[in-house]
Amino acid sequence: MTDTKTETALSSDPTEVRRQKLAQLRAEIGDVYPAHFHRTMTNAELAAKYEGLEPDTESGDIVTVAGRVYSSRNSGMFMDIHDASGKVQIFSHKDTTPDEARKLLPMIDIGDIIGVTGMVRRTKRGELTINAHEITMLTKTLLPMPEKWHGVSDVEIRYRKRHLDIMTNEESKLRFQQRSKIVSGIRRFMENDGFMEIETPMLHSVYGGATAEPFKTHHNTLKLDMYLRIAPELYLKRTLVSALTDKVFEINRNFRNEGVSTRHNPEFTMMECYWAYADYEDIMDLVERLFAELATKIHGSTEFAYGDKEISFKRPFRRVPMPDAVKEATGIDFLSIKTDEEARAAAKAAGFEVEKDWTWGECLAFLFEEKVEPTLIQPAHVTHFPKDISPFAKEVPGEPRLVERFETYCNTWELGNAFSELNDPEEQRARMVEQLEQAHARGEKEKQLDEEFLDAIDQGMPPAGGLGIGVDRLIMLLTDAPSIRDVILFPARRAKAD
Repeated sequence: MTDTKTETALSSDPTEVRRQKLAQLRAEIGDVYPAHFHRTMTNAELAAKYEGLEPDTESGDIVTVAGRVYSSRNSGMFMDIHDASGKVQIFSHKDTTPDEARKLLPMIDIGDIIGVTGMVRRTKRGELTINAHEITMLTKTLLPMPEKWHGVSDVEIRYRKRHLDIMTNEESKLRFQQRSKIVSGIRRFMENDGFMEIETPMLHSVYGGATAEPFKTHHNTLKLDMYLRIAPELYLKRTLVSALTDKVFEINRNFRNEGVSTRHNPEFTMMECYWAYADYEDIMDLVERLFAELATKIHGSTEFAYGDKEISFKRPFRRVPMPDAVKEATGIDFLSIKTDEEARAAAKAAGFEVEKDWTWGECLAFLFEEKVEPTLIQPAHVTHFPKDISPFAKEVPGEPRLVERFETYCNTWELGNAFSELNDPEEQRARMVEQLEQAHARGEKEKQLDEEFLDAIDQGMPPAGGLGIGVDRLIMLLTDAPSIRDVILFPARRAKAD
């Protein structure tokens, strides 16, 4: 396997060159994709162990590492190899590296995965280096890597070929490492707060728990149409009825057959929880404690940057009733308006286009979305939602048009939604029937009442506070990501064009 043989045999096509090298490697060394390779430490462990090694010093220690070749200089004399934890420089020279190992160098391309055994030293310039004694080919790659310093510039390719994005983009790699820390941090926080984690079905014969278009499938054996869950709410509440636990949560994948945007993906992650004998104010406190802990975990502080904004998760968050926020923004006092007709007229008089059949609460919510949401940069709990749009929440005492519900906003985004949960079985059935009639009027003929849930509520559910947090959006905020597709490893994409 001489350099001359390699130079004369190889094609000018980069991919074909790699295939020819693969054939030569198979002929010379046999197994080019071994099943196992034992390394003695990761690159990060190596850097930590020899942090104090002085420049131009040999340690005398022999180690074995493995990783992907990211750069090669002087015909392979110097190579940088990366594993998941970091990089180390490999030095292969005739004075330190046996001929048998050096013969592999012309066969090694950028992107190949190799194992190296050798002595640890630090160069005069301070670079931690391994003087290679043995080199093992672990994976010969057939496709060239994107250039490390420019990475994958095409955004669509970044999402479609996430492995290349992470391979060449340290920011993207860090963001997904932080995602893992945030999700595990949510889980630990909830468990430390006394919540029990459970798992609920992803396949539902009756879809509900939120208003959204479901994905539909069919179970052949049961001869039953089923739906991917849009929310786990009704199953989690049935757990409270059972008294399995007073504090229950699930970190769940939900599926909604709706639009895709920078903040919406058809498949997304939520943390949903229910707390018996608590109300929405208890849940507000829980959200603030959780958000502060996660920010500190990722940034070392409750203060952090998102784009050009400075966000503070320092407690307490601002709390504002929706009617008050709309009055401040538009001058319209919805609490003084008595009828749906008056609400529509007031909105139109202020220059807003509203539908002819909208209710008082729908008009209030619309004006909130138009005029208040865009102003909510720092975290805030918006409370006292209209009952018209909140079928599972308890009424505010003394104001039957409003309910004990809040949504947490930050950077103009909704991050969480919470209720003092409705547990009056007769009122619950009446509201769900009304919601069903509205769905059928919109053409959603397949939507049904969840009689199993209503039967459970008839058995008696304790008063409770409930919460759903959009985990992906929270991760976007904490990792300074401009799109939800930047925090989902494999986001939904259109079919690849020919």
